Amino acid sequence: MKIQELIAWLETIAPPVYQEDYDNAGLLVGNANAELRGVLCCLDATEAVVQEALALQCNLIVAHHPIVFRGLKRLTGRTYVERVVMQAIKNDIAIYAIHTNLDNVYHQGVNAKICEKLGLVNTRILAPKQVLRKLAVPVSPENAKIIRNLLLGAGLAEVSASEQVNYTTEGSETYIRLEALVPTGLESNVQAILRKHDLVAEIFSTDTPSTGVGSGMIGELPAAVPEADFLQQLKQTMQAGVVRHTALRGQAVRTVAVCGGAGGFLLGNAIRQQADVFVTSDYKYHEFFDADGKIIIADIGHFESEQFTIELLYEIISKKISNFALHCTTVRTNPVYYV
Repeated sequence: MKIQELIAWLETIAPPVYQEDYDNAGLLVGNANAELRGVLCCLDATEAVVQEALALQCNLIVAHHPIVFRGLKRLTGRTYVERVVMQAIKNDIAIYAIHTNLDNVYHQGVNAKICEKLGLVNTRILAPKQVLRKLAVPVSPENAKIIRNLLLGAGLAEVSASEQVNYTTEGSETYIRLEALVPTGLESNVQAILRKHDLVAEIFSTDTPSTGVGSGMIGELPAAVPEADFLQQLKQTMQAGVVRHTALRGQAVRTVAVCGGAGGFLLGNAIRQQADVFVTSDYKYHEFFDADGKIIIADIGHFESEQFTIELLYEIISKKISNFALHCTTVRTNPVYYV
């Protein structure tokens, strides 16, 4: 298997079009056409992680955070970013980042993993990003299953099929009408599939927000719990050194909003959707005032909020290469320590 084949698989889960404009996800270092020998999953591609990959004979590091974020003007080894890139190149180790595109997907995304750890049910995207468009395409009965599976593989959540009859002056013919709601970011992928099979689809505009793409997630606990109990459980479950939070409100916690990493921009969404607690990270002092007694902000730390992404990446990749050399890093890359 080539590195590019695994990248293509990862991008069916988290298409690059879903990353934020400021992001730099994708293959950052290395040759996509190289034969894949082993994969190391991590949150941050640090010098120690590169050395770990070398020791494990892995020639691909799949990281959540991009080691090259704002671009490099020189490679002199002056900074840790330059040293990581130099070490990776020297040892023929590729580095692939799957960042905000993995944050922004509902299925097998970063926030879905947090919800899973917290035991939330009835989960949904907190701030949907895209409007869905409706696709309808007629296909022959013998090709219907193949095309449907290709569309699902391109990232569509559901593709319905109905048998229809077309009456003409020469008689009638039966065909299968496939219908699906398509996020705007996946339209090019879908159109490429249709063109390859000489199919022409009708695409209609809708006002339906995408339930599968967006920032943060929100869900419910199976049963309401006291605020203090929830915060203690949160600290334990997310292995947080500390939970910085706003004042308790004297109400039980049932609805919880989450966002891995810096999620302060979603506070308004969490309040509007009546979350009792908003779990995220990277809050500054004055930003805590924005809770304004309407919600509890619980800042658990950036690393702590995203650490289970390593486990998530392992799960995603193992579905593609279950009998391959696949590892989770044992290096603690959190730069923050607590006393």
